[in-house]
Amino acid sequence: MHVALTGATGFLGLRLLRRLLGTHRSVTVLAHAGSGDALHRISRFFELTGAPTSFVAGLPGRLRVVETELEQPGLGLSRRAFHELADGLGVVWHSAGSINLEAELPELRRTNVEGTRHVLELAAAGRQRPVVRHVSTAFVAGSRREGVAYEDELDDAYGFENAYERSKYEAEVLIHAWSRQHRRPVVVLRPSILVTDQAPHPELPSHPFQVVERILRDARGAAAPERPGNDGAGPGARPRIRLVGHPHGRLNLTQVDHAADVMVRLAGREPSGGVDTYHVVHDRDVPVPTLVTLLERLVEVSIDLVATKPDDPTALEELVDFYPGLTAYLAHRRRFDDTRVRALFGPSAASGRVDLDYLWSGLAPRDPVAAGPSPIPAAAFSSVRYA
Repeated sequence: MHVALTGATGFLGLRLLRRLLGTHRSVTVLAHAGSGDALHRISRFFELTGAPTSFVAGLPGRLRVVETELEQPGLGLSRRAFHELADGLGVVWHSAGSINLEAELPELRRTNVEGTRHVLELAAAGRQRPVVRHVSTAFVAGSRREGVAYEDELDDAYGFENAYERSKYEAEVLIHAWSRQHRRPVVVLRPSILVTDQAPHPELPSHPFQVVERILRDARGAAAPERPGNDGAGPGARPRIRLVGHPHGRLNLTQVDHAADVMVRLAGREPSGGVDTYHVVHDRDVPVPTLVTLLERLVEVSIDLVATKPDDPTALEELVDFYPGLTAYLAHRRRFDDTRVRALFGPSAASGRVDLDYLWSGLAPRDPVAAGPSPIPAAAFSSVRYA
């Protein structure tokens, strides 16, 4: 059964690809048209994460790269190429999407909603009636900040923290409608925020928290110098910033490699015939004060959690508040229910630790040439089980 994967050069997509290559002789990579370097970027990921030389050398023979445009009908392909692609597939993994928390809704809809629509059209056109496996996000739960979010819930009653969350919610609504219309199964996988302890490297996709770090650094640089006396700091001292958050808040962060493993295992189960949704989340949330300490280390600021937005914001606080979705999650105390996954996999569903040391390992500034990312054990590439 041949499989296609969108988003194969992304932070999660590369890990999904590694696991799919463990169960399939070949994979079709639906890459962004015009990039021209998908195979090189994939090969570099495997080289930098410790894959055996023979594994990397064999990638050109195992990966078929098809350049597509998710935002365009027919994925931007000719009619003939579109149908030839569709007819050769037994499974379609849709992992591509924009996670830009700063983007406006129309832009995110083009990628996350219309892109999903066009992938579903590909699946509908295939003679083998390929199964769709869609990567969503646990944050379709929206602005509900307390209580429990369940896998079978899909509701916009609480609103959303940002346009990204809404676009992913709309994509899931589209999937449910498509599944009912075509009477076809879809597996929806909802990860929480994905993280790694692998060292940063300029040739690898950015850690999600690197985006937050960049925003804070840019805001700090643009706001300097602060109005005298507003931050309580003297010359050369760390600027203080007040962020709305809850001292007992918590946020779910999951190791990206563990998430990819769980996703592939879930997708290998016999589908129900409708939409099967799973939360791929950590079994222990990270306390908000831990995240505050991490940001203070990264950006060299002092952060105070406050209950409401300050009436007298500093220039730095105004700039940080400009970015939608950046700090809203510091007030979250909800939990994502993953009973279904734990019931299926038992102890193997449990995640390893994600604490301050783990997060710092994946973000700490260092010499990328000397350090490089942490290698993946070679055993991960040796147990090949072709489907």
